[in-house]
Amino acid sequence: MDIRDVARRARVSTATVSRTVNQVATVDAQLAKRVWKAIAELGYYPNRQARALVSGRSRVFGLIVSEITNPFFPEIVQTFETLAVEQNYEILLTSTIHDPKRMELAVRRMIEGRVDGVAILTFGMEDELLEHLRFRNLPLVFVDVGPKAPRVSNIRVDYAHGIRQAVQHLAAMRHERIGFVTGPLRLRSAVARRDAFEASMREIGLQVRPELIVEGDHRLEGGKLALQNLSKLREQPTALMCSNDMTAIGVMRQAFDLGISVPQELSVIGFDDTRLAEFMIPPLTTIQMSQAELATLAFNALLKEVKREAPTPNGTEFVLKTQLILRNSTTFPPNNNQVRTRSTPKRLSQLAPEGKE
Repeated sequence: MDIRDVARRARVSTATVSRTVNQVATVDAQLAKRVWKAIAELGYYPNRQARALVSGRSRVFGLIVSEITNPFFPEIVQTFETLAVEQNYEILLTSTIHDPKRMELAVRRMIEGRVDGVAILTFGMEDELLEHLRFRNLPLVFVDVGPKAPRVSNIRVDYAHGIRQAVQHLAAMRHERIGFVTGPLRLRSAVARRDAFEASMREIGLQVRPELIVEGDHRLEGGKLALQNLSKLREQPTALMCSNDMTAIGVMRQAFDLGISVPQELSVIGFDDTRLAEFMIPPLTTIQMSQAELATLAFNALLKEVKREAPTPNGTEFVLKTQLILRNSTTFPPNNNQVRTRSTPKRLSQLAPEGKE
């Protein structure tokens, strides 16, 4: 079955069928209706490669993530794909697993597939990806590291907002020995989160204790190892903030093994607000970086860039806010005279004004 069969059934020319399938706006509405009816009756599926040759677009977006097994990424993929289906696009999905060779193969697949644009939502290896993609006149979306260049969109995450809320939340509960488990410090996003933590601590006069800042790997094992090391200190932290939820969950698991009660002996805060966070025992207080909003910003940025006739010289920037979500993994430190109360899950939308306790 081919386009000629559809044309005969709809009693139109093959050119009209082609223009209808490629959604050319000048096709008469009644003719288009006949064409789509014929397509449905015959069960015809247009050849995507042929359509790409005619329209100059593949109607495929590439999506590159770090690792699909990390609970942070499935919602991104699902939201991105849902938006793609709504806009009659397909997605070519790949994960780098932090492997340069795998990343190069992913880029090759994108280029060979003649994708219309690529969203790089990896939080790592962006420099290498940029070298492979930036000179191909292809719409690109990055998180935090996008250069100011034509056809490049950058989603800047406001890490400081949510982390500042978390530090103030702990300070309000009279925590002073607050630790932080970073992500791999070769990643700019991990450095940005650590720097936001240190700045927020200094802002309200709390001491940043270098021995309480431990480098992790954004995995469960990294969180477990971090708490193992911190538990050996003479003065252990009473609260621990983590660079992502996976690290925080690893911390909570190790706390269980060590007989450390969360939150009575150790308050824990994550980052990302993955679906797992609210199902932990106790439910994890965390800083929300909305995966659905991130995917929506990325998809819409690509779609807008594809439709744009003349690219802006310095690209486009979007901002993604972070927000503290209070659950039950934080409370007053041990031996504190304050009455311990349990908070219901909610957003921490109001804190002290900038620069004040």
